[in-house]
Amino acid sequence: MNDPADWFGSWNDLIDTAVGAVLFYVLIVVMVRLAGKRSTSQLNNFDWIINITVGSLAASGILLDTVPALRAAIAIAIITILQMILTWGVRNFEPVSRLVRARPTILTHKGAFLENAMRETRISEDEIRSILREHGMTDNNEANWVILETDGRMTVIPRKDISLNRADAMQGVEVLDDLSEQNVQTRDPAEG
Repeated sequence: MNDPADWFGSWNDLIDTAVGAVLFYVLIVVMVRLAGKRSTSQLNNFDWIINITVGSLAASGILLDTVPALRAAIAIAIITILQMILTWGVRNFEPVSRLVRARPTILTHKGAFLENAMRETRISEDEIRSILREHGMTDNNEANWVILETDGRMTVIPRKDISLNRADAMQGVEVLDDLSEQNVQTRDPAEG
């Protein structure tokens, strides 16, 4: 690599890279259009890993002489098709959905931190307090629930006089702690 001419390789290498980049750009645009309208901020962990895999395959097909562009393109096409089949299965079959998708998890309930859920999801009290502040809340008691969503965001449901089983939007949310009154003590804001 001492000779600056070696930095660029041969003209054939540069042309192969340019053609591969165009091919994979078009392929990835088609793949994204087929995959749907979900933005990257809404991807769950599984979708994110698939995107990283596709990016790695595209980079290999563009830059590595040992990976022919057509092989990488076929691998990307197969992964895209498998992802579409899996998405269909998740949407239409509850057992597939439970196997593949993470479920939202309740982290606080009516002012109480849910220790089992926080331990399982590796979320700290400080992280929950931070999200409460982002929502203009000064005390955990101001939230009915704080939920860790499947994409890693936390949702804050403001305090209302409603039980968990009567809140339609809470269906499918995972509860890892016993929420009975004797096990979940809400904090009195006057206690500090």
